[in-house]
Amino acid sequence: MTLISTAQLRELQLSIADRIYIQVENWHLYLGDAGLSEALAIECQAHLNSGASLAARKAFEGVQVRLGGGNTKMPLSRLISSGQIFELEEILDPYCR
Repeated sequence: MTLISTAQLRELQLSIADRIYIQVENWHLYLGDAGLSEALAIECQAHLNSGASLAARKAFEGVQVRLGGGNTKMPLSRLISSGQIFELEEILDPYCR
């Protein structure tokens, strides 16, 4: 596992918070507002050795989103568009070098 500094992890979290969103119909809920940016940043850090593309996909699969007060859980990957995967890859690329 590639470890990044606490400051880099925070920077990653902030980038995710402002650029990655859950899409429901035509509505976009940014992960910072949904309280999911930290969990996704931590999950991304765990997969940085895999490269940006695989790290993004694994991280989206690894973060579980609770719906309906926790009655249902599903991977974050089921709530995002394919464009968001590429957006996260772009965010992760500098951390994978």
